[in-house]
Amino acid sequence: MNARTIRLASSVAFVAAMTAMGSAQMPNWPSEPPPRPLPSRPVSFPPYEIRSLANGMQVIVVMHHEQPEVSVRLLVRAGSVYDPQGKNGVATLAAALLNQGTATRSAGDIADAIDSIGGALDTGAGSDFTQASALVMKDSFDVGMELLADVVRRPVFSPEEIDRQRQQALSSLQVSLEDPDFIAGAVLQRLIYGFHPYGFPDSGMPETIAKITRADLQEFHRKYFAPNNSVLAVVGDVEVAEAMAAAQKAFGDWQKQTVQPPQLQQPPQPTRRIILIDKPDSVQTAVRIGQLGVPRKTPDYMNLDQAIRILGGEGSNRLYRVLRSERSLTYSASADMNTMLLAGDFIAETDTRSEATGEVVRLIVDEFTRLQRERTGDAELAGAQAYMTGSFPLTIETPGAIARQVLNVVMYDLSLDELRTYRQRANAVTPDDISRVARTYLQPDRLSIVMVGNAAAFKDQLQRAGFGKYELIPLEQLDLTAVDLKRR
Repeated sequence: MNARTIRLASSVAFVAAMTAMGSAQMPNWPSEPPPRPLPSRPVSFPPYEIRSLANGMQVIVVMHHEQPEVSVRLLVRAGSVYDPQGKNGVATLAAALLNQGTATRSAGDIADAIDSIGGALDTGAGSDFTQASALVMKDSFDVGMELLADVVRRPVFSPEEIDRQRQQALSSLQVSLEDPDFIAGAVLQRLIYGFHPYGFPDSGMPETIAKITRADLQEFHRKYFAPNNSVLAVVGDVEVAEAMAAAQKAFGDWQKQTVQPPQLQQPPQPTRRIILIDKPDSVQTAVRIGQLGVPRKTPDYMNLDQAIRILGGEGSNRLYRVLRSERSLTYSASADMNTMLLAGDFIAETDTRSEATGEVVRLIVDEFTRLQRERTGDAELAGAQAYMTGSFPLTIETPGAIARQVLNVVMYDLSLDELRTYRQRANAVTPDDISRVARTYLQPDRLSIVMVGNAAAFKDQLQRAGFGKYELIPLEQLDLTAVDLKRR
């Protein structure tokens, strides 16, 4: 045996001896689950009062004296669902223009006025409502209120600003319409809601935005912007009398008027429809699966919220566990419940590599079914509830956050007591409640399915996964306004 062989043998023997010694001395570490979360601290919603001006404007004052700031937020009961036929995007464009010039101030004047007091002014529109908000320090409260009233009541919709905002909207849409995630979401909304306004992007589409005129914007404002069609929330370091005096000064002479909402068709009942949007340059597939849900005011809202959280939300996420943790098919997966004034939806989403598309779709649909058929475990439900009750205080931490919560409750015709009792109601949901609402509202055999990606790389998988009947649409032929979604 040469010297090198002797050294090698000695090294092997030494390593073996040390390994054996380490094994003999390895402590018997206890195997325990993670510690339970700490008990929730009491959270009390700040005191508030609900008043009204003589012109019908509802005013909610929430006294929150922790910081010397005040949030003033106004919601008008008119959003993109009120857009004129064939001109989707009017509400969004009108909202973007509110702070871009009034009868007495230019866009620059408005920006200088809010900057000079260290405040923030924001406007925007969603499906159901248009909003304008100002966040100011306590000593600038009157200035913030007056500025908010000016942009809401007296926008001029100047042609120059219309053109600028239109170009920004079109440029943004041009980018979005190349994004598989945006495309998949837009097509699924269209499948779920049909030709109801909820089925189209709030921003409109390039062809509808191009048709919007200044007269359209002025008419939208004239028809729906009225004090009796609005709610004002004043939250922060302010007293009721002070808030009401400022509201009266800024909005008291705003004339009440009759507001007639448009007549809208009902969304269609859920039905299975599978759409493949072919985007050959995609290296992965955007998958969106969903169905018609419920309006925000449904009595089962809390039960459904927790059911969908268990399927794919924070605190307990079956989709993530199955698709990511167990099978490594995706980086993330989630499910969400969207609720609006007139309807809502349940949607699951993920992105996956092309060769896994069929398996991923099958697994997601199976999880919808499993939520119906298998009783939710106590620990799984407790995880979802712990997240909900633990994160709730963050939603009422600042004046702006409180204002958003208050206005959401009021605009959806709910009681403010829902905010006071949120934690108790969340913890009262049982596994039987989850099973009941899953069986009542979910329809796994009627889920709409959208896949956006390189169809040639995955379409042959769909037959084996049980989804062989599908519609294939090249991206350049996609038209959300067509019955078959194809451009002629």
